[in-house]
Amino acid sequence: MRILIVDDHVVFRHGVISILTSAKAQPDLEVVGEAADGGEAIERVRELAPDLVVMDIHMPRVNGIEATRQIKAASPQTKVIMLTVSDDDQDLFAAVKSGADGYLLKNLSSRELLGAIKAIEGGEAAISGALAARILKEMTRGPEGGTGRPRSGREVLSDRERQVLQMASEGKTNKEIAVALGIAENTVKNHMRNVLEKLHLQNRTQAAAFALKEGLVDQDPSGHPR
Repeated sequence: MRILIVDDHVVFRHGVISILTSAKAQPDLEVVGEAADGGEAIERVRELAPDLVVMDIHMPRVNGIEATRQIKAASPQTKVIMLTVSDDDQDLFAAVKSGADGYLLKNLSSRELLGAIKAIEGGEAAISGALAARILKEMTRGPEGGTGRPRSGREVLSDRERQVLQMASEGKTNKEIAVALGIAENTVKNHMRNVLEKLHLQNRTQAAAFALKEGLVDQDPSGHPR
C-alpha cells in the first residue's frame, strides 16, 4: 500500500512516517510522499497516485475536508483517513460527507494506527464504535428532526446482506466473511455494494455506523463492536 502523509506539523508528520517505515512487520506499507497542507496534498495525489492518504483536518490554505472532497472527486479509488486532534461533531460529520474512509484521533497508539491502515487496505472501516454511533445519529436526522434514512436495516436488507453488514462492522475482512459464510469473496463485495445502495450510504464507515445504531452489532461498554 502506497501512502501519502499530510499534516502541517513537520514533527508529527515525520513521526507518522517513522512509525510506518520502521514497522518491519509491515513490509507491504510504503510512504511515497508527504504534504504540508490540503492544496499540496491534491497536487501530490495527482503526481504519485497513492493508495491511501493520511490527512489532518485543520491546515492552512486548503483544509483536510476540502482536500478530501477534491481528491475523492478526481480519484475515487484513493482511500483517505482523517488523522486529527479534533473529536468535534462538525469536523467528524463533514469528513464523512466529504468521502473520508476513516476518522482517527491523534491520541491513538502506533499499533492502532497500523491496524487502521490494515483495515482500510482490506476494505474495512477505520473508525471507533463511539464515533460511528455519532455519525449515524447525524445521518438519520432529517431536516426537522425526522429521519432521512430507513428506520431499520431489517426493513430493506436481505438476511444475507444483514449477515455481511454485521460481520463487516465487527472488523472482519471480505475474505474472512466469505470463509465464515461459505461464499465467494466477490459475492461478499456484491452484498456490501447492495447494502450501501439500499441504505443510501457512501462507504463502509457509514455502514458500520448504521449497524451499530440498528443493533446489528453487539457492543461492549465502551461502544466498540465485540
